Amino acid sequence: MITKANRLQHVKEYYFSTKLREVRQLIAQGKPVINIGIGSPDLDPPMSVSRALQQTLEKNHIHGYQSYQGIPELRNAIAYFYQRHYNVTVHPENEILPLMGSKEGIMHISMAFLNPGDEVLIPNPGYPTYTSVTNLLGAIPVNYDLIEENNWFPDLEKLSKTNLSKVKMMWVNYPHMPTGSKPTKKLFEQLIIFAKQHQVLIINDNPYSFILNDTPKSILEINGAKEVALELNSLSKTFNMAGWRVGMLLGSQEHITTVLQVKSNMDSGMFYGIQQGAIAALKSDINWFVNLNIVYKKRREIAFSIADALGCTYDKDIAGLFVWAKLPKGKKATVVTDELLYTHNVFLAPGTVFGSNGEGYIRISLCVPEETLAQVLNRLTK
Repeated sequence: MITKANRLQHVKEYYFSTKLREVRQLIAQGKPVINIGIGSPDLDPPMSVSRALQQTLEKNHIHGYQSYQGIPELRNAIAYFYQRHYNVTVHPENEILPLMGSKEGIMHISMAFLNPGDEVLIPNPGYPTYTSVTNLLGAIPVNYDLIEENNWFPDLEKLSKTNLSKVKMMWVNYPHMPTGSKPTKKLFEQLIIFAKQHQVLIINDNPYSFILNDTPKSILEINGAKEVALELNSLSKTFNMAGWRVGMLLGSQEHITTVLQVKSNMDSGMFYGIQQGAIAALKSDINWFVNLNIVYKKRREIAFSIADALGCTYDKDIAGLFVWAKLPKGKKATVVTDELLYTHNVFLAPGTVFGSNGEGYIRISLCVPEETLAQVLNRLTK
């Protein structure tokens, strides 16, 4: 019997991988399960994206290996996008690294900078992949608390009083998943000061900037941020291109070159046609975002009603693809979500998937049509 690697001792299969397997089994048994737990956009990308891919497929000599850094046109489009929407100037030649999805970037960044025993500050609640990747590399995840009373922002003063001597990296994610909390310029300024004081590399994971948010922000807007910060971004949510696997990493030439040392050994470049589709998406005009958010606003209103039906409270001023709702006092997240699944055939995510501070909360996805959300509401209120 070949034993699995020791690094897997502290890494479990992704929650949604196992739970969706159970959901599929229930559906196979004839249960009419509605899934409002996953953040996979159901809407289509801009038509210009599909056209760009189709036109590319008609060309010759486009099926070979591509540059590890992406074609220059793609890096230029990313630089244009950041200048236009965030007022951030990045050099397309050496401060941008296209990725096959930002999830890839989480692994590549971690491999580029972490040694076994290094500590990594990880938000609680937060995206579980930050923890699993840290564990896979033999580094040590150190959770920092995010709580509703502090707008789901880190208490940097409290953190500064702890022993940070082994901390090398800190993951932040604003607009925040799963809570939807929006960043402020002051928060990003404080994070950069914190990073410089403690010699910590900050990585802001920023895929939700434009979803139900009129004020997209980048941590790279802050003076001096490139010295101590990187930013991940993605086309998955902004342009409904989750399956295309297109992300980007931005930062100083030194940091980008370090990550490229890893990436160039992990893949052989992104397909040329996908890069052309990404370029078309990044050039979309402002109407794309306006129309996208009209859809999500309508869906969110129904999701708020679902939360009301469950006796929850919630913040209406949130960004992103989810409604983060606080359950009535004393109710456990997994108990409520299992009851919804087995009694009402509705699957949504318990807050504990994202950390211990998610206890007492649930997450409702907006990645389903209004009619489906209305059907869920009907099941809970009839």
